Amino acid sequence: MIEYEVKIRVMGLGPIRDRLMALGIRLTGSIVEKDLYFNSPTRNFGMTDEALRIRSTGEETTLTYKGPKLGLLGVKAREELIVRVGDGKTLGEILIQLGFTRTAEIAKRRETYRVEGTYVALDDVEGLGSFVEIEAPAGLGEEEAVTLIGQVRGMLGIQGGETTLSYLEMVLATR
Repeated sequence: MIEYEVKIRVMGLGPIRDRLMALGIRLTGSIVEKDLYFNSPTRNFGMTDEALRIRSTGEETTLTYKGPKLGLLGVKAREELIVRVGDGKTLGEILIQLGFTRTAEIAKRRETYRVEGTYVALDDVEGLGSFVEIEAPAGLGEEEAVTLIGQVRGMLGIQGGETTLSYLEMVLATR
């Protein structure tokens, strides 16, 4: 599946949260996500623009593979494959035994909303700051996804700089 999203660095989440409430859009979830990233023993994911992540939320643990980013009109698009796993700690140990190396750990508080079919996340990322992610629903083509994301951004009045960098890339750049 191809994921289409835009990530925007914002000064604060309060004004966006207030706008969502003013529009009658309700919070659909609030969680703390802890992500543990790994690098392959056979290729450098930093060079190939891939990612392998174990995400734990307290309720659920998933393993995610993200393929290289595709450059599309300022929107980040990439293949994303996700599988639920029962025990993230043991999975991490298995990966280490197979020669994978731990790259970084990232923690964030995330609030989620559904807006016009999109998935809107308000993220407070430890060590990086505040961001809004707007992700188009699965199954849309590139042009539809880009248009819908732009409409939702305008509706919510989100101002700030867009980035195609992942949180992992941002954290690694600070080292």
